[in-house]
This record gives sequence, structure tokens and C-alpha cells, in this order.
Amino acid sequence: MEKTFYDRHGRPIAYTEDRLHIYLFDGTPVGYFDEESIYSYRGIHLGRYEDGWVRDNSGRCVFFTENVTGSGPVQPVKHVKPVKHVNHVLPVKYLRHVKPVRPVNMLAWSDLSGDQFFYQ
Repeated sequence: MEKTFYDRHGRPIAYTEDRLHIYLFDGTPVGYFDEESIYSYRGIHLGRYEDGWVRDNSGRCVFFTENVTGSGPVQPVKHVKPVKHVNHVLPVKYLRHVKPVRPVNMLAWSDLSGDQFFYQ
């Protein structure tokens, strides 16, 4: 099932088509899922996906999806999705860093922009 990840301004930033790999709309692969965790291909733990929210490692919301069910900040109006480009070849996955301790979920937006989240 496809999911689109919208930022705090309602802009569609990324998507997943298979609940495994995350792509930007230009086709660049930027992360992947390992259970509820999201990692960069360099092995960095970026955050967690839960109840339709993507949260950073401090528990603040970075993205939301169409099917949000949990508590979080007020969601903005969603912008129209851009046309997806052909997905690039997936990079090699580096060894994953140790997953940080799970933070308390916050009801606030993260200071990280959508691009900053994926390029930590």
C-alpha cells in the first residue's frame, strides 16, 4: 500500500510503495524501514513510524500520512503530490547503528525539515 509522507507545511516530501523503501519524488531512495524504525542507507537511525506519524529521535513529528490515527500536532492542508520520477537503483545498506532509546511521543513538530530528516 502506497503511503505519502507530508511535512509540517503539508508538502509531500517522500513516499513508500512497498512499506520497505522510502523515496523522494525525484526517485532518490533516502531510507528504509526495519520494523517501526526508519534508517538511512548509511545505517543512521532517523526516527520511527507509528500510527501514521514519522517521528524524529526526540519524539517530535516530522511527517504525517493520510491515515494518521495517533496524537500529534495539528495537520496542515495537504498539497498536491508531484509526479513521481523513475526510482533510482537502491544503494547498498551499511551496518545499522544502534537504535536509540525510544523517546516519549511529543505533540509538537520537529525542527528538522523533510530534507534534513533524511540527510542527517
